[in-house]
Amino acid sequence: MLKEIIDKFYLDKEKFRKGQTSFYISEAGKCPRQIFLKFKNAPKKDLEAAFLRLFDHGENMHKLIMKPLLSTRDIHVVASEVNIPPQEIVRGRADAVLSDGKELFVLDIKSMNSMIFRNLKEPKEENVLQLQLYLHFFKIPKGILLYVDKDRLGLKEFLVNYNPAVAEQLISGLTILKKQITDNAVPARIPGYPSYWQCQYCQYLEVCKLGEAEEMKWEELKEKIEGLNGKKE
Repeated sequence: MLKEIIDKFYLDKEKFRKGQTSFYISEAGKCPRQIFLKFKNAPKKDLEAAFLRLFDHGENMHKLIMKPLLSTRDIHVVASEVNIPPQEIVRGRADAVLSDGKELFVLDIKSMNSMIFRNLKEPKEENVLQLQLYLHFFKIPKGILLYVDKDRLGLKEFLVNYNPAVAEQLISGLTILKKQITDNAVPARIPGYPSYWQCQYCQYLEVCKLGEAEEMKWEELKEKIEGLNGKKE
């Protein structure tokens, strides 16, 4: 009884989520075709309620980490849950901006299961890319990626220096993607398709399979989607 009620809460919350209208910093380095299809509200595989609950669990991990940081005098929390300055391409909210009395740092907190945490020797590439954009927009030269083992609550941290070339490349990629969305041009598949890890977790994998490997017109892909839905009916 309770499981059904709880599951319904999360599934309904996901069902009525508004369509995406702008890029998020968390999408830095992600497959352009996946983001395009999200903007176009293409059919997607439904997420399970248990997976959706992980998002709330992640937010609780953030609160767990911020509590001692807000209480100590060893480091100063300049701001928490701070939005990047308004601009046209992307929006995002950093977990915190910290100061040790000499330098500022952008803090980004990530939680993961024990198996991944145990084998983590360096920061994950997608997390570094996201942090690079935070550093770029806040104009802060250093950031900290703090990983939390959500099963055993272990911690690992990595210092990341701002790389302007990487940040500019990411912004350029999003600018190109923005034009593709406006022009209804479906981006090419990501290199490594279909074995690349992003493909394995992509809600739009079935739709992506219907399209060409290279850039194509959205109207052509829509026709294939509608044809497939017609066959299923």
